[in-house]
Amino acid sequence: MQRKFLVGVIGGVTAVVALGGVGTYLLSGTESTTGLDEYTMVTVDGHKALSPDIVAGRTQSKYNPLPWVGEKVTGVTCPTGLKAVTGTKVTCTAKDDAGKSVSIPVSVVKATDSSVTWKFER
Repeated sequence: MQRKFLVGVIGGVTAVVALGGVGTYLLSGTESTTGLDEYTMVTVDGHKALSPDIVAGRTQSKYNPLPWVGEKVTGVTCPTGLKAVTGTKVTCTAKDDAGKSVSIPVSVVKATDSSVTWKFER
């Protein structure tokens, strides 16, 4: 009887850990696909680009979705729009809880006429 109980407890703990890992993975993603439309698009050097405000807002909201994933940042700003050209890079800045400046590299993974898939580094 004790053996079945122990197997059940170990199975339950394993399931909880696996679900926690999957949840952390899903919530800690650093990649985002954003459509280019009249509300999100600007022009940079003659190219369609994702507005710096959109990149900053999305990065701040995804930077620390869970306390054990990374530090919390505030005041994220990006110097320019993110050109809809694969490989384009910008560095956004923010402040951590101690007020220290944090650099956040952002790059375009894929771009089409109607959307940009981009990611940031923690």
